[in-house]
Amino acid sequence: MPEIDPGTVILTAPPSALSVESAAAAIDLASARVGPDGLSGFHGRGADTITILVAQAPPTGTALVALVPLGPDGLDRIEAVTRLWRALNYRRVPPDTRLTAQQRRRIRNMIQAVDGHTNGATYREIAVALFGAARVADTPWKTSALRDATIDLVRDGLSLVAGGYRSLLRRRRRS
Repeated sequence: MPEIDPGTVILTAPPSALSVESAAAAIDLASARVGPDGLSGFHGRGADTITILVAQAPPTGTALVALVPLGPDGLDRIEAVTRLWRALNYRRVPPDTRLTAQQRRRIRNMIQAVDGHTNGATYREIAVALFGAARVADTPWKTSALRDATIDLVRDGLSLVAGGYRSLLRRRRRS
């Protein structure tokens, strides 16, 4: 999971040369699951949820440190560590900024459009469900901007379903 989602905070035992205070007791791993990479779970709720992977679980009560690989996703990982640190220290947790509110709304519309498409709905029926019957009826369907938007939502939603959803987990990078 951490190789797919750079928003995952990777925790591990600290090296012996590092003296660390433990905030690990504040991390609730009761609902965590053991997987091939380690112990994975979540800290927080709702928009404040942070995905955690404990790669090498130290003995109970021992401190944990965050591991930040110095790769192209380094800044995303540092932001995730900052969010976890703020949560553990009872400070306001900033929102995950990898997706804007507009992108989240569009993704929701894409999922609804794909759901309608896979259940045999026409583009017009999907547009009515997404935008309302009055807006769809306002202009001729064949030349409607809502028709084009609906077709784009279905196309992009199908791309997400085919594996493109992983791109949502990473910030766009300037070339």
